[in-house]
Amino acid sequence: MGETKTTNTTDGRGQTAVLVAVMNDRQDETQVTEYLDELEFLAETAGVRTLKRFVQRLANPNSRTFVGEGKLAEIAAYVEENEVDFVIFDDELSPSQIRNLDKVFSRKIYDRTSLILEIFAQRATTAYAKTQVELAQCQYLLPRLTGMWTHLERQRGGTGTRGGAGEREIETDRRIVRDRISRLKEQLKKIDKQMAVQRSNRGQLVRVALVGYTNVGKSTIMNLISKSEVFAENKLFATLDTTVRKVVLDNLPFLLSDTVGFIRKLPTELVESFKSTLDEVREADLLVHIVDISHPTFEEQIEVVNRTLAEIDKTEKPMIMVFNKVDAFTFVPKEEDDLTPRGRENIDLDELKRTWMGKLQDNCIFISAKERTNIDALKALLYERVKQIH
Repeated sequence: MGETKTTNTTDGRGQTAVLVAVMNDRQDETQVTEYLDELEFLAETAGVRTLKRFVQRLANPNSRTFVGEGKLAEIAAYVEENEVDFVIFDDELSPSQIRNLDKVFSRKIYDRTSLILEIFAQRATTAYAKTQVELAQCQYLLPRLTGMWTHLERQRGGTGTRGGAGEREIETDRRIVRDRISRLKEQLKKIDKQMAVQRSNRGQLVRVALVGYTNVGKSTIMNLISKSEVFAENKLFATLDTTVRKVVLDNLPFLLSDTVGFIRKLPTELVESFKSTLDEVREADLLVHIVDISHPTFEEQIEVVNRTLAEIDKTEKPMIMVFNKVDAFTFVPKEEDDLTPRGRENIDLDELKRTWMGKLQDNCIFISAKERTNIDALKALLYERVKQIH
């Protein structure tokens, strides 16, 4: 399987990238396309325009260069010919892969993890978020310094040689990064203590946390329920810092928090460094899981969120499932003479509600935050659940 898509562009401005993925035997083209759609959205969020996608079918990624030699040469030729700025890989690259790829491309290389870290760095606004992101970046960087050094070597004129100045420089860099990690961890410990005090000072109010995949509409729903203005836009990771608001529904007060969105292959460095942000989830009395029902693989996104929640907190918490974006839900009715098996894309919303969702009974609701559809019913459901806990 060769490259799958060239993105139409309307202008020549901005930085550009190509995306690279491996399709293994357990995956089909639909799944890989969906993963690359998300990777392209990540690139777009980082301000980078995708020109082309390259996909190769392999049992496992090549341990040296991620893709095979032939595919690598094809990508390198396209990158040079079109003066592409970045080469972005859909999986995390090992230090040796980065080192080998760095010899092939004279361009900046990103893997999925480093791209997510880059976006977090761009979007961090508070000192706390910036510290968390820098810690995650340092933890990612430490085992990869050798590859990073060869990249710097080229910029500096290649003064380092094997076993000489270059290797000594790497050891110096490692020591600097380790010291920085220690200092950042100490800073986070102090901030964590301050935030723990702030949380304890909130009193005995019931705590409700909005959770979900990134870009499902959590911040928009937060704004509708709390009547506050939380930053919300159609981009991945629009929210990094947890926002907590006191909400009063029919004279019943509770605390509502909006948390960072989850994503598949979320870097472990980020989960660890955003520990305190995720403490809002641990300390919540009720979780409100927001789902973008218009997304073609929303059920997989639900699984990703549930897996991440299980990593963060082992305790079972009451949860409401909120299926958002019903206004954008689409389906394709099957023709009467079409004998191929029906897929998810052929099922309408009413039928979907009668599947596994029907078993959720009163613990799920269907809304459109954008069109404000069923928001009063959502508030009423929240009121009932908070009253039960209260």
